[in-house]
Amino acid sequence: EDIRIIGVRRVIAERVAEAKRSIPHFTYVEEIDVTDLEAERGRRNAARGDGVKLTPLPFVVAALVRVLQDFPRCNARYDAARQVLVRHRSVHVGIATQTADGLKVPVVRNADRLDFEALATEIARVAAAARDNTATREELAGSTITVTSLGRLGGLVSTPVINAPEVAIIGVNRIVERPVVRDGAVVVRRMMNLSSSFDHRFIDGYDAAAMIQALKQRLEDPASIAARPGQ
Repeated sequence: EDIRIIGVRRVIAERVAEAKRSIPHFTYVEEIDVTDLEAERGRRNAARGDGVKLTPLPFVVAALVRVLQDFPRCNARYDAARQVLVRHRSVHVGIATQTADGLKVPVVRNADRLDFEALATEIARVAAAARDNTATREELAGSTITVTSLGRLGGLVSTPVINAPEVAIIGVNRIVERPVVRDGAVVVRRMMNLSSSFDHRFIDGYDAAAMIQALKQRLEDPASIAARPGQ
């Protein structure tokens, strides 16, 4: 069967191929203990009753926008025509979303100015708009960093492709129970890997690792995520 590659699928194919050709990817994987975060998510979902349940994604994005205050080089886009790296003060987070037409990346604009509940609501809204084809052209462009997650299909490790012209993408793998050592004893904890890629032309391995370690600290301390942006 011959299947013509047209429309959105053709655009996706062209952009992904160009990103892999032109960007030297550096992927860094770290495991995160999300036991406390999952407990906090459970409490928030219980309080919501029959409302829309929170996924781990808003927590990851909320932690990310705080971390980027100390790593502004990762919140950037590369202007190849001018050979200029454009760093952004505001954080416009792309949310990689699987749709019937293929992968789309709707954007949560000014995510750094939203409190947690507003951020969670906006993530759900733009993802839904992408899936039902109501997202505007403006809502599908202009992200400064992207978060991608396959949810329960997220596997243990992935190698996400950077959403050019951005310079970083944060990949979220699935949450699983694992035996880990705490204070000399083996205990069962809920663990999640982050598999993130960086443009090695502009982000050194040390800086990429430092950013993910800072993100790890935030995710393992849910109270720091619930704080207002800037704290």
